[in-house]
Amino acid sequence: MTSGSRRLPAGFGRLWTAQTVSSLGDGVSHAALPLLALTLTRDPMALAAVTAAGTLPWLLFGVLGGALVDRWDRRRTLWVMDAARAALLAIPAAADALDALSIPLLAAVAFVHGLGGLFFDTAATACLPDLPGRDPTLLERANSRLRGAQTAMSGFAGPPAGSALLALGRAVPLLADAASFLLSALLVRTLPAVPRPVPEARESLLRQARAGASYVFRDRLLLGLALRPAVGNIAFLAVETVLALFAHDRLGIGTYGFGLLLTAEATGGLLGAGIASPLGRRLGTGTALTCTAAVEGLAILGLAAAPNPYPAGLALAACGAGMGATMVLGPSLRQAIVPAHLMGRVASTSRMLAMCAAPVGAFLGGWLATAYDIRTPLYAAAVLLLAMTAVTASLTGNRRVEAALRAAAPAGGPARPASGEPEREGASALS
Repeated sequence: MTSGSRRLPAGFGRLWTAQTVSSLGDGVSHAALPLLALTLTRDPMALAAVTAAGTLPWLLFGVLGGALVDRWDRRRTLWVMDAARAALLAIPAAADALDALSIPLLAAVAFVHGLGGLFFDTAATACLPDLPGRDPTLLERANSRLRGAQTAMSGFAGPPAGSALLALGRAVPLLADAASFLLSALLVRTLPAVPRPVPEARESLLRQARAGASYVFRDRLLLGLALRPAVGNIAFLAVETVLALFAHDRLGIGTYGFGLLLTAEATGGLLGAGIASPLGRRLGTGTALTCTAAVEGLAILGLAAAPNPYPAGLALAACGAGMGATMVLGPSLRQAIVPAHLMGRVASTSRMLAMCAAPVGAFLGGWLATAYDIRTPLYAAAVLLLAMTAVTASLTGNRRVEAALRAAAPAGGPARPASGEPEREGASALS
């Protein structure tokens, strides 16, 4: 059977359902947590501390977390982390009932919650290839469905639900998020057992973490896949930092309109996730990644030049589509070519680079807007993203991608055909 006619295994349906439920809870807490902090203080620095606490685990423990995931049973890691996060969210709910809720407590909860997310996300990325195998086409289909559900739940359904639940009581959104984690843990617990990676020679955790990071930096293809979201985060955070002010001052958009503007971006993200796999088959994964980089850069350029909300919304939708496709194609390719025993460390190294780049982008956007003009961060972001097309073309071109897939494919196993070539019954164009 060809890759296009094969179905995703039944176990993937349970993983998809678990992550969909968990993403809904994430969307609820993403909206509710800042609003909850706002009921306790109006100090911007205190509010920023709660937000920053959730990202610190990736900066402090990203690579070490990946090394631990490569040592642990990944299915057990998934359900234990979700169960632990469900129990964690009961703490601020109980503190609210006892009138003991505080900013330091919320910051601590956000930090531990982020740490659990680090292990869960890394383990989920590492174990996904165990379900459909290392077939690149099936991995893209799987990641497309996961990314689409995540965008729909955390971007569309979750935030309005979080705001509505907060009106019922400060603890209600937290309890709803805890329930979503508990249901996710129960679903993940039923996933079929998968063989654990072959253990490496006994080494220290730090040495294993360094080995995973060096594996990324020595491989030009993996380095290109890691640099893409890192540079993208610099650009997107530079835009996000000033977007609300730009929308208000230059586009004349109020609070409600700004929400619609963000919805346009999320809609584009859903579209991009849906067309990623066909785009990769048509153009080849390398060319498709180059095209999405160009689309993102041109879209931000269009946003900077937009005279009113309508072209601005179209520009953000196009940018979201490029981002959505990239977030399917890049991880799918990485999962297809990285050895199983290194998957956790490679995934966490790439994610850590992206997370470390985010504050750089936020600072850059604020500085450019202060020193020059509110549109300047948008133009700078567009130039940065367009420059990434050259980097992507050189590091993640079709020829390099196809060579990596050939090297990673087991004897007689599936591999994606070369760009523009149809899949043939019983044979692979790369074999």
